[in-house]
Amino acid sequence: MEIVKSSGERVKFSMSKLRNSLKRSGADDELVNHIVDRVRDELYQGISTKEIYNRAFAILKKKKSISASKYKLKKAIYEFGPTGYPFEKFISAILEYSGYTTQVGKVMHGFCVKHEIDVFAQKNGEVTIIECKFHSEEGRNCNVKIPLYIHSRYLDVKKHWDAKENLDLHFDVGWVATNTRFTEDAMLYGKCAGLYLLSWDYPKDNGLKDRIDRLGLYPITVSTLLSAREKQFLLSRDVVLCQQLLHDKFFLDHLGISDSRKKRIMKEIELLCNC
Repeated sequence: MEIVKSSGERVKFSMSKLRNSLKRSGADDELVNHIVDRVRDELYQGISTKEIYNRAFAILKKKKSISASKYKLKKAIYEFGPTGYPFEKFISAILEYSGYTTQVGKVMHGFCVKHEIDVFAQKNGEVTIIECKFHSEEGRNCNVKIPLYIHSRYLDVKKHWDAKENLDLHFDVGWVATNTRFTEDAMLYGKCAGLYLLSWDYPKDNGLKDRIDRLGLYPITVSTLLSAREKQFLLSRDVVLCQQLLHDKFFLDHLGISDSRKKRIMKEIELLCNC
């Protein structure tokens, strides 16, 4: 079946990709087969990939809401927008759950100028600076200009750091983190320059999606029970992870959510966090 990508390009659609994405959400084989059969019956010439996945998500949400939440993970991260600040907090929170201590928006001296660093992280005597590139629109990738620019900032900060002879803390490689993907040239430059690149699916088996699934660190925006207004309220209070809402459930009281609905929301959050 020929479908239309978001770029307008017409390509052949593989149902196996849809099947695999449903399996990754945690849906069992019976449910996956049911959804794939339903979607296949509704395909038409020129249907967009977005429409196909939206239809699959609608069925999944009705049958199994937790799987639906995981299935919409990528879209949920786009909901951090339009600014990149919640994404910076999200990357910071993921690193903290991996043993780092972090600061967001730290101003650091460079050899030439000062720089505001998106995420400053410290672990085992090593300092890492992470620059985040957030895209609120699907289909936009990070080209080679991004790591080129960030590498120059990293070198300026490192030169000043080394000049201060910080013997207790080693300055580690710089990071570039994005919620989308890097172009091939961007990945080649990152590897050559010694930058650590983190994207939706890179490095292989350790990309952003892999880390989220492995650690159970789902963004609050994956919830299928919270409204868009409620999600924005939580993000404005720096609650970016479902894990955080487990400990800060009092925020739901500020939203005036009824006890019965609050129980359903917290049950969803607990299941997402594998609690």
